[in-house]
Amino acid sequence: MSAAIIAALFFTVALLVTTAYFIMGAIPLLVLRHDTPLDARFVRGFFNVYYRAAFITAGATALSYAIAGHPGVACGAAALALVALLLRRRVIPSMDALGSRIQGDFMDAIPGFRKLHVWAILINIAQLVAIVWSLIALSP
Repeated sequence: MSAAIIAALFFTVALLVTTAYFIMGAIPLLVLRHDTPLDARFVRGFFNVYYRAAFITAGATALSYAIAGHPGVACGAAALALVALLLRRRVIPSMDALGSRIQGDFMDAIPGFRKLHVWAILINIAQLVAIVWSLIALSP
């Protein structure tokens, strides 16, 4: 087994762990009432860390599969890295805006923040399903 394949497998596991950890950590955060700026900052920080970690692990996975000579899987992992980057650029500013509105007692900000939180989790569950499916479908 070549070093490139070993690296690809390592980064694949890192990507799976990162994604699963986020989902397992983000779902319990739904018990927060999201009614204080502290709740919003904590959830926002959790998502921000995840999106950075997902970008790094997906990027490393893509690079390692490209080096190993598996361009299809490399493109899929690169797409996941791009999705993490795009979500970070869209979700984090939205959470910041809604979080500041929570501080100002805007009642529509709390359900909006919660809805954004749920959608971000659902997107990441879809990503995890896509990762697992691709590993099963593309296995030799």
